[in-house]
Amino acid sequence: MDLLQSYWLEFLTIAIAHLVAVASPGPDFAVVLKNSVSYGRRAGVITSIGVGFAILLHVAYSLAGIGILIKTTPWLFTLFSYAAAGYLIWIGVQGLRSQPAPPAEDPEAVVDGVTISDKKAFWTGFLTNGLNPKATLFFLSLYAVIVSADTPMAVKAVYGLYMTLATGVWFSFLSYVLSSKKVRAFIGDNSHWFDRVMGLILIALAIKLLTSG
Repeated sequence: MDLLQSYWLEFLTIAIAHLVAVASPGPDFAVVLKNSVSYGRRAGVITSIGVGFAILLHVAYSLAGIGILIKTTPWLFTLFSYAAAGYLIWIGVQGLRSQPAPPAEDPEAVVDGVTISDKKAFWTGFLTNGLNPKATLFFLSLYAVIVSADTPMAVKAVYGLYMTLATGVWFSFLSYVLSSKKVRAFIGDNSHWFDRVMGLILIALAIKLLTSG
């Protein structure tokens, strides 16, 4: 506790930077939105937990110094970019192929008549964030610029745990709101069109990822 009190200003700076980053629309938001509306609250929350756990991956290689290798090795960073874009395109194509389903009488029923396993929901969130090279750059910059080299490893680890928890909570809150009865009822019989639009958005994000360097 004494250690954290000594680094409260650094922590506050990290918390603000992280809040701005996590609140910005991107692939994470897109997949949480898609799973929350298409599959329900449970799927949305589990997807959000997956996104949150992926933060641990970024923090781990940032602390281990492996992230510097990724950043300074062009072909490796390009490989990450193509892997992330390919995964987003794969999810997007699945959305584009969505078909109309018979209307459900239960308002809590899955909108498009298709379920998703907890495992798949988790890995969708984890891989979407974990493969995102933009997230890689963010955490590398965070630990290289904002966090002092003199900051103890234990404190740096606490920063990472905070960002993991904050990310999971933020997206879980979004999934709770997005999966409400009113939102899902509004989508109603047009859920397949929602999936197709989300598919296009995910593919557009993948293209942006590839073309933005």
